[in-house]
Amino acid sequence: MGYQCVRCSFPIKSLYVQYSPGNIRLMKCEKCKAVADEYIECEIMILMIDLMLHKQKAYRHLLYNVLNQQTLKFEGLHWKLAIIYFIFDACIHLYVEARNSSSLVSTCCKVHTYVFMYVVFGNIMFLLTFFIMVKIFLNASINISRFNDLLLTIMISCYFKIFLIAMMVWEFPTSVIFIIELFCLSSNAVALNVMTESSMSRCVWACFGAYAVKLFVTQVLDLRFLEQLIKGWIQMSSSS
Repeated sequence: MGYQCVRCSFPIKSLYVQYSPGNIRLMKCEKCKAVADEYIECEIMILMIDLMLHKQKAYRHLLYNVLNQQTLKFEGLHWKLAIIYFIFDACIHLYVEARNSSSLVSTCCKVHTYVFMYVVFGNIMFLLTFFIMVKIFLNASINISRFNDLLLTIMISCYFKIFLIAMMVWEFPTSVIFIIELFCLSSNAVALNVMTESSMSRCVWACFGAYAVKLFVTQVLDLRFLEQLIKGWIQMSSSS
């Protein structure tokens, strides 16, 4: 991915020219004649607000001009983001289970099940469905480089999951998790739209299909796991 103008997505060679430390001049886009990336001189809080407001130019700045393969070392970045993503996803399931269960022991005994069955398998199905939907709805060719870009886009645009940390400190209703997932879905759709330049409606359907499959798979696993627990409890009761 090369640098892009955050307004019109026109490719540019450089974002600014540095004359001396702290003295830079922002480059203008050759197509729209505007400053190519004004976020370079903005505070990080302004960028965060624009990301939450789903402004496409903020996503272009983050995905093309900050996370740029020409200037950023990508070795290990995907693995680090994947671990963080899985940890946040595991926190969601464990938080819900802790709210629904009165026994801390039973919650701790289900940790391995949630991590491997819900988080890992659920997200594998999510990613498989996502790439299939991108291939079908967006008619996008997916090679190794494109696969890495889209995978990075999905994990980065799920930054709303960081608000789950607040749920570990303060007690919130479980409906907040549903709201966070909706924000992640809409953020994924905007990021996918920026990356592929496809219509927003197709991007929304591609992301919605992936989330729907993930929800279906986790619900099926939940029912099967509950059935196994009931059978195990009946066998233990009969044996005693």
